[in-house]
Amino acid sequence: MIWGDGLQQDTVLKVGLVGSGFSARFHYEALERVYGVDRRVVGVYSPTPENCDSFARERGIEAYPSLDSLIEAVDVVHVCTPPSTHERIACAALSAGRSVIIEKPFTGYFGENEEDFDGRTFDRERGLNGALASVQRIREAEQRSRGVVMYAENWVYAPAIQKEREVLEKTGGQIVWMHGEEAHSGSHSPYYGIWKYSGGGSLMGKGVHPLTAALYLKQVEGRARDGKPIRPASVSCRTHLITGSEAYRDAGYLRTGYRDIEDFAGIHITFDDGMCADVFASELVLGGVHNWLEVCANNHRTLCNINPNTAMQTYNPEESQFSDIYVVEKTGTKQGWAFTSPDEDWFTGYQHEMQSFYTDLASGRTPESGSLLGGDTIATVYAGYLSASRGAQEVEVPRVL
Repeated sequence: MIWGDGLQQDTVLKVGLVGSGFSARFHYEALERVYGVDRRVVGVYSPTPENCDSFARERGIEAYPSLDSLIEAVDVVHVCTPPSTHERIACAALSAGRSVIIEKPFTGYFGENEEDFDGRTFDRERGLNGALASVQRIREAEQRSRGVVMYAENWVYAPAIQKEREVLEKTGGQIVWMHGEEAHSGSHSPYYGIWKYSGGGSLMGKGVHPLTAALYLKQVEGRARDGKPIRPASVSCRTHLITGSEAYRDAGYLRTGYRDIEDFAGIHITFDDGMCADVFASELVLGGVHNWLEVCANNHRTLCNINPNTAMQTYNPEESQFSDIYVVEKTGTKQGWAFTSPDEDWFTGYQHEMQSFYTDLASGRTPESGSLLGGDTIATVYAGYLSASRGAQEVEVPRVL
């Protein structure tokens, strides 16, 4: 394998998945749609043998008994596990010379193995320093490795965001303000809601999507005009646990019971060039996933609707008619009008993400979404948490090196 200069002729990339849950499933499905690059998913490892065996059996791949045995057998490792495990798995793979695809969020701060760790009470400055140290360890492992890190943030590769990249590159536009949101009625993951596994709440679990897209587009703008990325400089942030407040009246539709995370966050980012962005993230929105980013530039304006979009709309007068038809994520009902997605993964960028990663590996090209972008996202998130603990005081975003 020759990572830096692309693949040797007739090389088949052997792929392994770590994790057997929601993320592993959509990674596998996206891999099935990659074309033009020879790759083969050979196996999966998960610390829950029953789930691992079931996942492998359904897909005709091998269930590996340990992380080390999977790493030894493959060229590319997909990290599809809770965020608290990302650094350990990524560094193990990089140390063995493998490339890694790290599902969002990149890494974070999950306490220091305290049995009584509580996400509501730990010192946020310690959290920022700890998260940044984790980022640096991953980047240092990458620098020592022949493998590369790819940060699996699907928003970067969503068709709407990539079209905006083209607009910026071809027009030389300056982004003066962006605002965006990811919101719905609660996460799929059983680990979500517990800080020591997830590394945070809405800002970490949802806000990283529009945040990373905004950071990416400023990187694109800077590279296109001046040859270097424009990066985040400072943040102001507020977070809330609305469903945990005494005043909240639970009607049974929103997920509740979050142990020690926030269910709403708003963050204001200022960039190196003085321009800004605002991102909102919450578990408080019914009616499906609400994902969008608006770009206001000095020469154009773009509204990127990730979910929902109006490519297709259906009216169904009877719920049962669509019982075996997928409509769109998290709407809760298939009756009435719906923004039915003809191919949700296409619009949200999952297959484009994998296609780009494997094309990059085959050609030796630097990925659009790598460890620097992942690191800047985490630095911004945890600077945001520190700001929120100080009543939205502006906080400098530490520079990922």
